[in-house]
Amino acid sequence: MKYNPDVSSSRRKSRKAHFSAPSSVRRKIMSSSLSKELRAKYNTRSLPIRKDDEVRILRGKYKGREGKVTQVYRKKWVIHVDRVQRDKSNGATSPIGIHPSKVVITTIKLDKDRRAILDRKDRSKTAQPAAAEDVEMVDVSDHRQI
Repeated sequence: MKYNPDVSSSRRKSRKAHFSAPSSVRRKIMSSSLSKELRAKYNTRSLPIRKDDEVRILRGKYKGREGKVTQVYRKKWVIHVDRVQRDKSNGATSPIGIHPSKVVITTIKLDKDRRAILDRKDRSKTAQPAAAEDVEMVDVSDHRQI
């Protein structure tokens, strides 16, 4: 069931919005999940992928391969990982595009902006204040209006 009247549930409109999305929106869509160690360390599940992150491929012909992200190709919705390439008939090599949802980030390239994103997304900070507050329950069934 549709809850928000401002959001369309039309397949046609969703596909159009997805495939004609600007680069800033594509960055967010092209996110990858973090490895179990990073997930425990930073208390967050996923992060938009970035150029110098190290990833492990989880699906497809290159499953199990690890490498550094050499390019995030937002126009084609893929990332290029070093040493994941195909030899062409003329002898040249071309990188193979892998969708970011099919990889897991094993090492994050940290700078101040990325640190700020991780601090903002840290779930342990957002979960604690709600648990700390004690809310008194009031029984409303006795207060009948006549």
